[in-house]
Amino acid sequence: MEKVRNFNNLDSKISTVVTIGTFDGVHLGHQKILKRLVNTAKETHLKSVVLTFFPHPRMVLQNDANIKLINTIEERSDILEQSGLDYLCVQKFTKEFSRITAEDFVKEILIDQLKAKRVIIGYDHHFGRNRSANINDLRRFGELYNFEVEEISAEDVDEVSVSSTKIRKALNAGDIEKANTYLGYPFCLNGTVITGKQIGKQLQYPTANLKIGEAYKLIPKHGVYVVKSEIDNKTVFGMMNIGTNPTVSDSSLQHIEIHFFNFDDDLYGKQLRIDMLHRLRDEKKFDSIADLKSQLQQDEEESLLFISTLND
Repeated sequence: MEKVRNFNNLDSKISTVVTIGTFDGVHLGHQKILKRLVNTAKETHLKSVVLTFFPHPRMVLQNDANIKLINTIEERSDILEQSGLDYLCVQKFTKEFSRITAEDFVKEILIDQLKAKRVIIGYDHHFGRNRSANINDLRRFGELYNFEVEEISAEDVDEVSVSSTKIRKALNAGDIEKANTYLGYPFCLNGTVITGKQIGKQLQYPTANLKIGEAYKLIPKHGVYVVKSEIDNKTVFGMMNIGTNPTVSDSSLQHIEIHFFNFDDDLYGKQLRIDMLHRLRDEKKFDSIADLKSQLQQDEEESLLFISTLND
């Protein structure tokens, strides 16, 4: 898959089949559409294209700094690449771009730049300035500019939109397993390991402190989770705490800390992807450090028991 931000870099000789959307989560509903896109491209000897937008339109039009997305744009790209897609085209979303008319969007983006011969789109899709055009307008433009419109049914569209909402709700509730069921893969956090306060090390549970660079990335509910990561081409399991460390700190700042089992390599400065597998419990304030350490030992036992079931 080729990721394209400057559409002028696309091969002018290719013709494409295009679908359009945010694709946040790239979940099972999205994957169904992507499979349809890729298969259609093969059958019609076209190149498959996902046209997506970044930043999220709400970030630009509503100045919504509180919006939280299931994937960062980099995570979205990595997941889409696994679908067999030929091109991921990322249109920079600006206030100026939001004012483009529906016909100009079709002519300048879909036809002139993407060379679209077929567009796969939801029955309720709206586009152009003020989202004023719909699929019937797109069909009319298709006749004018010589491309076909393939409609995604109400059933499939509902599956996509509802699943994204359900995933966010599940993550905010800490129900990581339900979220993973809808996604079809483990929800992940990507970040850089930074220096912490070394409290975990004092408790004989050293942790990697993960810093997430993107403020819009959705962080699941505070609590303790079973996780895994690929470190130097090796799968390593661990337990992760998301929260404020209330037993040892009065700060309200959120921390993400992972204790990896049977692992003691230096991780400072490394970029890690953390796959979240199972929720153990809520974060809580303990009466003493001894009580906290006792709970960590119990968390480790429960984590290892869960991990032992993964290959059953």
